[in-house]
Formats: sequence, structure tokens, C-alpha cells
Amino acid sequence: MTQALPDFYDEGALVAVLTTQPLDGPLDYLAPEGGVMAGAFVEVPLGPRRVLGVVWGPGRGGFDLKKARSIGRVLDVAPMRGEMQEFLRRAGDYTLTPLPAMLRLATRAPGLSDPPSMQKIYRLGEGEPTRLTDARARVLEVLRDHGGLGFTLREVSDLAGVTSSVVKGLVAQGAVLEEDTPRDTPFARLDPDLPAKALTEDQAVAAEQLRAGLRAGGYGTTLLRGVTGSGKTEVYLEAVAEALRQGGQALVLLPEIALTAEFLMRVEARFGARPAEWHSGVTMTERRRVWKMVGQGGAQMVVGARSALFLPFQNLRLIVVDEEHDTSYKQEDGALYHARDMAVLRASLCGARVVLASATPSLESWVNAEAGKYERLDLDARFGVAVMPELAAIDMRAETLPSNRWISPSLQSAVNARVAAGEQALLFLNRRGYAPTTICRACGHQIGCPQCDARMVEHRFQKRLMCHQCGESAAMPEACPSCGVAGKLAAVGPGVERLAEEAAALFPQARIAVLSSDLFGSARALKEQIVEIAQGAADIIIGTQLVAKGHNFPLLTLVGVIDADLGLQGSDLRAAERTFQLMRQVAGRAGRAERAGRALLQTFQPEHPVIRAILAGDEEGFWRAEAEGRRQAGVPPFGRMAGIILSSPDMQAVFDLGETLARRDGPIRAVGAQVFGPAPAPIARIRGRHRVRLLVKAPKGAALQAAVSEWIAQVRLPAQMRLTVDIDPQSFY
Repeated sequence: MTQALPDFYDEGALVAVLTTQPLDGPLDYLAPEGGVMAGAFVEVPLGPRRVLGVVWGPGRGGFDLKKARSIGRVLDVAPMRGEMQEFLRRAGDYTLTPLPAMLRLATRAPGLSDPPSMQKIYRLGEGEPTRLTDARARVLEVLRDHGGLGFTLREVSDLAGVTSSVVKGLVAQGAVLEEDTPRDTPFARLDPDLPAKALTEDQAVAAEQLRAGLRAGGYGTTLLRGVTGSGKTEVYLEAVAEALRQGGQALVLLPEIALTAEFLMRVEARFGARPAEWHSGVTMTERRRVWKMVGQGGAQMVVGARSALFLPFQNLRLIVVDEEHDTSYKQEDGALYHARDMAVLRASLCGARVVLASATPSLESWVNAEAGKYERLDLDARFGVAVMPELAAIDMRAETLPSNRWISPSLQSAVNARVAAGEQALLFLNRRGYAPTTICRACGHQIGCPQCDARMVEHRFQKRLMCHQCGESAAMPEACPSCGVAGKLAAVGPGVERLAEEAAALFPQARIAVLSSDLFGSARALKEQIVEIAQGAADIIIGTQLVAKGHNFPLLTLVGVIDADLGLQGSDLRAAERTFQLMRQVAGRAGRAERAGRALLQTFQPEHPVIRAILAGDEEGFWRAEAEGRRQAGVPPFGRMAGIILSSPDMQAVFDLGETLARRDGPIRAVGAQVFGPAPAPIARIRGRHRVRLLVKAPKGAALQAAVSEWIAQVRLPAQMRLTVDIDPQSFY
């Protein structure tokens, strides 16, 4: 039996403190005057600096204790719970991420070391300024955009791009309120017993099963599969209500920040108050407040992005992963974790329930449900009078279309009919910008990124060329950079901006809105546009995959997919699955209210198995076939994979190291796994660094992490070389 660690360390006791600095592990310090709790957040001296850390356990010693330094200060925040420590340890072991990097994920709140105090915050007032200058208008717009949230003087000044005197001038006129407030106050209480929306029979059964799981207590995961528009949100909000009744906390993860506005309104309507928010669009002040209140029990519910998993919950009873199939749940830099998998891990450690909600579940979740590891609940009918949209393919081989046009005559007439009826149509193309390639018709040169092996994408609205890998941008040249001939540069292929241009010519009377993440300066502006569209501010919506993520447009009755074949090519083992999910999700935006919807897929391969499965609506048949194919290939979820990415400015060095690793694959072979590569990555250079990939494929039960750790420990990285390990890779670029 393992000895229990103490909960408290007396003054002068030797304790181990894990810091966020890139060190091998915890460092030993002496407990300060008055002692210190296990898990306490502390400031410790490290060289000449003071750094943030957590009391991780008893110190190891083995050195002259007279040289030991004392903990500088204990922070006034709730100590880290044992289950959170264990979660960080286990998640780090799984993803092969060092513990200090995991701790950084768990302390991403500014000002944690600031002592509690009062501060002045600024919010929208009732008065009107005597003179509305440009600068004043920007301040008022920022405050309006954020729906009554309070800001510090610096935050509102920075967001509006004005000096503090402009804000102070508006305070003097009553247009902006200045208030003294404690730095961190609890969130308004949510009332789980307020009347809920009337549920259909199917919804009521599903909600009761989720509530029963919470009442039973302990860990469990449920896959809530419901067709688009079936009311999954209302069902899992009843599970949230049960968690709150039990005095617990709930976390709802959303894949896209733009979804939060509508969702928060639904939460407020159900529980009478807004929950805490945690994502990149939240102010620094609010982030610190959320972090502290979650740890103290002053926030019952958090709605957030994937990083909300690392908040210090005091009594977490429920985690909901909405749109659990979404690729944005995989963190692709720093600690490479998948939020869906980490949600299941965290819940298993603290005895919470998990709900994975999606109309098109990931194959991993589907297989786990089939194997009985997860419970499964199905909602097969749309809410109320809404019915599933009719799906049909437009065979592009039979359409007469000029080479510079992408909207077929069949789709054009369907759009015209819907707009004439006062309804909305959505044209979907999963490609940002104006055109993916710019070519010189004189010499054939394609304009590429100087830092990457990728083509520059024309963004005509901004009159710039942009690289979607590294963010490099340049003004659109007049002449070819290769041969110098002017007037011969031509855009090749469609992006959403080009599609908007074509739509404006084909539908001159229609109001057109373009939804693409790079066309909005802020998440708030994007949210606003989505709300306006939902209220009928556009006749035709043109969008990228952003529009596929859970938005509800009541007037939308027609979806036209411009290039349904786009995702079917390439080497990604999940290409078929992702195309199926995306097409079904996009089609599901149509006919979500009382008007019937239709989805038309433009395709050159109407006989392709994925296209046929989408049109037939045979979801289970598709998953069975896809699962069998993966099983035979021995790839996830029936096998394990790890990606190794080597990168360096020196191309030869990166290939040499890749070859060395491939030759020394003994630890990999010892667990029955294989190494493929080294090979140039599909995008072989990003930001001036050459990239080489190795892929490890292992049987399901193999001890992959231990084998990979032993394998890569054999090589020493030269200067400027980086080695990244991606366990369970989701992308292969």
C-alpha cells in the first residue's frame, strides 16, 4: 500500500515545487513561515527571478539543506487538487509532454500573483456624448460589442485604439460608467430549477438517461448522437441542470468561438444567468476572474475552448464536448493533446460524467460506443416540425459551365427560386481567399511563399497574397516576380471571395454575406455578423467550414456545396470520414425551422462511395465500412500511431537525423511496431525550416509512449534542430 502524502507542510519542511520553467522536474524549497498546503500556488526564487510554481509533494533532499532557499510567497488562490496533479501527470505521460509545459497549460491566467484588491472598471453608460468623435465612437462600439462586460482602463483603451483620456472624457459625460469593483467576484448563480423548454419524447428519454447517470455517480461517457437540428443542446443542458442540483460544476467545450454567442443566450434562457466564458476572445481581467472563481467554487458552469479543460475545477461533475468530431479539438502546437480524449481522462480521475455530442461522431467515438465502452443515445428526428433536408447530387460532368465559373446552372436556378421566396441560400466552399494559386501566363511561374513550400493565396478583398501556413503576406504584384512581365498574372481556382464575386454577378438583386475567419478583425465582429444573418440580413451566405459548426439560420432552406470532392483526395487516413462529416454538417444547416430544406452537392464523382453514403443517409453503413477498412489496415482506432516531425534550417541535417532514427529502430520493433520514413513532410518547408516526418504504426495494446521515448533518447539534437512527437496524429501536413 502506498503511503499517503501529507496535506500540509510545516514551516522549514523540505517541499518539491514544480515550476512552469523548462526544467527536468520539481525543485526543492523550504516551506515558508506559517507552513504551506500541498498543491499551493507559490512564488519561488529561481536565480535572480521569482517564478510561479505549485507545491508538488515532499522534497527529495540529498544536498546540504543550509543551501535550500525558502518559498517566497503563497498566492491567495485555491490550492491545486490531487486529481488535477494526477491529470497533468497522466496527460503529460500520454502526450510525451514535460510536466512544466503541462503546468503552463494549467496556469494560463494573467495576474495570478496579484494580491486581492479593488480596481476601477469601465462599462457602457446611459448618457450620450456632446460630440461624437471617431475615437469616442470606437470606445462606445467596443463596450457595446462586449454586451455589458467591464474592462480595465488599459483594456478598453487598447481594444479601441485610443488614449485613456478619451475614455475618461466619456466618463465625465456619463456615456461610460466608472465603477470600483473587487478584482475577482463570483459569477451570478445559475438556477437549475427554472422551467426548461418543452422536450419531445425522444429528447425527454435521452435527458432522463443522462440525469440518471449523474445521480448514479462515478465516471461514465455517453455518446449523444443526434441528427442536425434534433435538439442535442437542450438535452445536455438538462444534464448540466442535474450537475448543478448536486452542487457540482459543469464544463461545456465548444469547437468554435463564434458559436458561443448563441449558446450563451440559450444557457441564460435556461438558467437565468450567464455562465463563465473561457476562450481567446475573453479579456485578461475576465480570464483571471474565471480561473480564480472556478477554483473557489464561484463559477458553476464554464463554456470554453479546449484549454478550459485545464481550469482548476473544485467539484467537476460533468464535461460536455459539443461537436466532438471537430478537428479544432486537437492542439497542434506546444502540448499536442486532443481535448476529447483528455476530457475522458480528466472525468475518469475525478469521477465525472462525459457527454460527447455530435450529428456525425468521430470513428473513434463510434467504435467505443459499439464496443460498449461508451453508452449511446440517439436522436433521430428534428425538433418540432422541422424535417431533414432532401439531399441530391449535381453531376458536374453533365453541366455546361465556362472554365472560370463554379456555380452550375442547376444550382443557380435553385438559388434564384429560394431567394424569390424570401428564404436564404448557403453556398459552401472550404477554401479561404480569392484563389488558391496565382500563375504567370507568360512564364508559368506560380507565386509561392518565400518561407514555405506552399503557394501564396490571393485575398482580393485585402489586395494581398497570404500564406496559410506561416501567415506571410505581401502586396499583390503588378508584374511576375520571376519573368518581370506585367499584366499576365492570373488567379487559378476558386476561393470564397471569388465565389462571392461570381454570385454578385449571377444574383444582382440578392444581399450577399461572406463568412470566412480571415475577413473579420475580431471574434466579436464575426459573432455579430452571424447574429445579423440569422435575423435575415442576407439572402445568400457564402462560407467556409466555419458555417458548418452548429449555427442556426432559421430562414436557410438551400445549401449548395460547390466542390464536394475537395476533401476526398490526399494521404490523410481520415479523408473519407472528414468529408462525410463536413458534407452532412453543412447539409444540416438547411431547413432547421418550419420550412423544408434541400442540399445540393456539386460533384464530378457522384458514384464515389462517400458521396453515395451522404446522399443515401446510410450513416451506420458508412461507419461500418470505414471501421472495417481501418481494422484491416491496423490504423486508429484499431491500432496506434505516432508522428515524429524533425525540422531545421539545414535540409541535410534534418534528413541525416531522420535516417539515423530510422536505422536505430530497435525500441520500436521491440513492441511490435514499424517505422515509416523519413520522408519530406507534405509541406516540406514552413517559416524557413525544412521538415521531415517519420510515422510509427503500432498494434493497439503496444506500450507506444515508452518505446518512442527510448527511441528518440538515442539521438542528440544538433543546434537549431527541433523534434516534435505527436501521439495519435490528426493531421499529416
